[in-house]
Amino acid sequence: MRLEAYVEGAVGAFAKDPRIIGWDVWNEPSNSKDSLESVHELLPKVFAWARSANPVQPLTSGVFQEGTWDAGRPTPAEEVQLAESDVISFHDYHWPEVFERRATRLLALGRPVWCTEYLARGAGSTFDQSLPIGKRLHVTMINWGLVDGKTQTRLPWDSWTIPYVNGREPIVWHHEVFHADGTPCRQAEVDLIRALTRAP
Repeated sequence: MRLEAYVEGAVGAFAKDPRIIGWDVWNEPSNSKDSLESVHELLPKVFAWARSANPVQPLTSGVFQEGTWDAGRPTPAEEVQLAESDVISFHDYHWPEVFERRATRLLALGRPVWCTEYLARGAGSTFDQSLPIGKRLHVTMINWGLVDGKTQTRLPWDSWTIPYVNGREPIVWHHEVFHADGTPCRQAEVDLIRALTRAP
């Protein structure tokens, strides 16, 4: 099977590479609304194929939907994700109260927890609200985006239906930290990141 060869080949090629901190073997599998049966069949195999390459790095697959796993009712795909992941990862673009509740629920599983996607300013997910919670709970935090560029993810999700053209810009940037010239979108955010990541 081509997918099996791809997974084993990719993981095997970098299985001992110190630049790799972990393998997200399948991004948001529960987001595959039209093919969930295939997802439920393939996801355990993908974990097994990746593990067969004997990587020194942990395997994970990020849970993201609210109202299923965080309410104690995981989908079949989420059950596999939570059972097979060496480190638990999740995506969260909510207000800090929701973020903290979800992170706390995952920490109860007894494994390291990584938030591998956050930062959607207009949706309530911000550095100043989420990052201090992550630090306090010892949750690894990986935000979406760094420098505004061709992906244009400074634009909010509504840009799929509302065009930002002819100089029209969002009131707040959705993702990203820096303009293309390296200046911060918000200097206070950069100052906060520096303060929270400074060595003791």
